[in-house]
Amino acid sequence: MIDRSTGVLDCRAEKARLRRRLLAGRRARADRDPDWLATAGRRLADVADELAIGAGAVIAAYASVGTEPGTGALLDRLDHRGVRVLLPVLAPGDNLVWAWYDGRLQPSDRGLLEPVGHRLGPSALAAAQLVLVPALAVDLAGRRLGRGAGYYDRVLAALPAGRRVVAVVYDDEVLPSVPTEAHDQPVGSARTPTRLRAFPSPPGG
Repeated sequence: MIDRSTGVLDCRAEKARLRRRLLAGRRARADRDPDWLATAGRRLADVADELAIGAGAVIAAYASVGTEPGTGALLDRLDHRGVRVLLPVLAPGDNLVWAWYDGRLQPSDRGLLEPVGHRLGPSALAAAQLVLVPALAVDLAGRRLGRGAGYYDRVLAALPAGRRVVAVVYDDEVLPSVPTEAHDQPVGSARTPTRLRAFPSPPGG
């Protein structure tokens, strides 16, 4: 009998090592260049133009924290253009629910930034034509490496077919490959501070 658990444990250990390396790299760059995060955030705001999202459209995004690629300027640009932006809220049970962004954010008890508006529940995401998701890395097949909690994998697995999903990473975090488990959900493209990179659709996708 093949022990499949060994392969799963090896994959998880590889993911953990890669996460540590990527997070350490982000911290080191921020320490070397205090302006690095702000510059990356300003460049990422151009995604509002490149994705051709018009007034009245609905986008799901997120409020960045720490050394994540900054989304603050992007959120404000989308809001000013009349795009309706959904942001996630981590609810009891470690599930993501959603609320509309109105220019205001508040810190959560888990160190995240959340919108202040009425909570809409998980099903609100179905209204989004485009979903921007955080990531530590994404590979050339669109396989995404998150932080390991699985929030976004559950969200993406429940999305209606045909939704555009874009992972937001730094340029050097688009890798040849990342370790993947069966529950990991792919993305269609990656947005870095310098480019929007589309990935080929998987067979049958």
